[in-house]
Amino acid sequence: MEYIEIIFRLAGSLGLFLYGMKVMSDGIQQAAGDRLQKVLGFMTGNRFAGVLTGFGVTAIIQSSSAVTAMVISFVNAGLLTLIQAIGVIMGANIGTTVTAWIVSLVGFSLNISALAVPAVGIGFILKVSHRKTRDFGEVLLGLGLLFLGLDFLTKSMPALSAEAFDFVGAFSNLGFLSTLLGAGVGFVITLLTHSSSASTAIVLTMTFKGVIGFPIAAAMILGANIGTTVAAAMAAIGTKTAAKQAALVHILFNVIGSVWALIFFRPLIALVDFITPGEIVGAGVTTHLAMFHTVFNLLNTLVFLPFVTPFASLVSFLIKGEGPAPGPYRLKYLSGSIQNTPEFNILRAEKEIRDMAGIASSMFAQFRVVMENIDAEKAAVLVEDLKKKESLADEMQEELTRFLIECSSNSLNQRSEHHVSQLLRVIAELEDMIDDCYGLSIILERGVKKEMIFKQKEMEALSPYAGLVEEFLSFVQARLGARFSEAERNHAEELEQRIHGSQKKLRKLGRKRIEAGENVKTELLFIDMVRRIEKLGNYCYHISKVLSPQAQVVS
Repeated sequence: MEYIEIIFRLAGSLGLFLYGMKVMSDGIQQAAGDRLQKVLGFMTGNRFAGVLTGFGVTAIIQSSSAVTAMVISFVNAGLLTLIQAIGVIMGANIGTTVTAWIVSLVGFSLNISALAVPAVGIGFILKVSHRKTRDFGEVLLGLGLLFLGLDFLTKSMPALSAEAFDFVGAFSNLGFLSTLLGAGVGFVITLLTHSSSASTAIVLTMTFKGVIGFPIAAAMILGANIGTTVAAAMAAIGTKTAAKQAALVHILFNVIGSVWALIFFRPLIALVDFITPGEIVGAGVTTHLAMFHTVFNLLNTLVFLPFVTPFASLVSFLIKGEGPAPGPYRLKYLSGSIQNTPEFNILRAEKEIRDMAGIASSMFAQFRVVMENIDAEKAAVLVEDLKKKESLADEMQEELTRFLIECSSNSLNQRSEHHVSQLLRVIAELEDMIDDCYGLSIILERGVKKEMIFKQKEMEALSPYAGLVEEFLSFVQARLGARFSEAERNHAEELEQRIHGSQKKLRKLGRKRIEAGENVKTELLFIDMVRRIEKLGNYCYHISKVLSPQAQVVS
């Protein structure tokens, strides 16, 4: 009965630790809103920035598995490339060592239960008292539960009898086989807990209590490093090829790193002993273990970092790309895991909205090419092609609107709620823009069929006007993933004014030609085309206003 009680205590303590970690991570992500994930998505200009980003985000949310799964989701959504993801995954492995240092330096040196219980109480009060303090309260509540679980885990770990010490001693004196067995145990613990941070806390606690020695504990850390890749593999199930490739990067990086560390295990242990002060007993052994975890991940990253591009090529060779799946456009809301917060889903929607803007830009560019080289066959092909794109855009509008409404029905901070309403307005403007692009192709085809051909002078005036609108479309599309700065808003106003001025001149030209006795239907068609092209510029200007600094709120 005594052993059953110990098992239940350990299970309860571990459950409290894991739940505290989840509550804290959720709170941090909710407090940061889309800002934390935008850092992950956009501060990856090179491999070094990717490593630093992965380290920073993991150090904040205290879960390399969550960050890796988040990266896989970003790759799946097209927000990160495979090469960018490799740097972030490497950095996440370094960032997870922060947990070991916190547990080592704080968990066994202070009376953490005296701090944890007030943190839980204050955190709960902040969480339920006011909306503005809800997320910070959740972070404090999670931190308190995490340390409370760690305290219970330490107190629940049984003291070893003389017979148990003899068994552990025999287990530890099998040479390299002991190292492999330790790695296997670490792998299994991580597999059961689904958290390398939790397994690291267990190993640190066992080492602090004298249950296992430093070499076996170090081997268990390497095993946990392999075990954490299972989460990445699970996160990649049912995803696109690029996401599966990112998951394979994480698996190969961790497995190959652990293998070379096991081969050079004794020199690695000696290096850690050399650079870490203090004796390998009590709290000192936990410091050595945290240092081992850090040194291993740093060295592994330094080994792989120069070979990021060949590594990406190897993974792309092992998992080859697939074509797009047939069928109607669908955007599924992701929930139920730490990386799939409403804010992350908003980022996914932003990427799809940029794609929708790309459809509008390509449609107008196609129209402009045919307009400047009018031909009946080309006009018919244009209408058919733009009709397909217009149908896709209709599906996108419907799906994105439903998707964002589902986002807003979840727990969002004020800033994210406002951003969702902005994106809904942007989608409406883009859909109207695409409808008018399709309408322009129909006008062009009708004019060609009825032999209403514009004069050379009209085409010379119309071409620069259309060029201005195309410039405005490209300008807006490039900035849909960010907020318009004041200078960009001013540039948008300038473009809108130039388009409006050109529109007035062109309409005046059409009326003069009617007065001069030119074909009335042809000139009315010309004026209608000028009006519709100007509407595209108006839509662009409306989007710039929606996303301008004046339209932002501060949460």
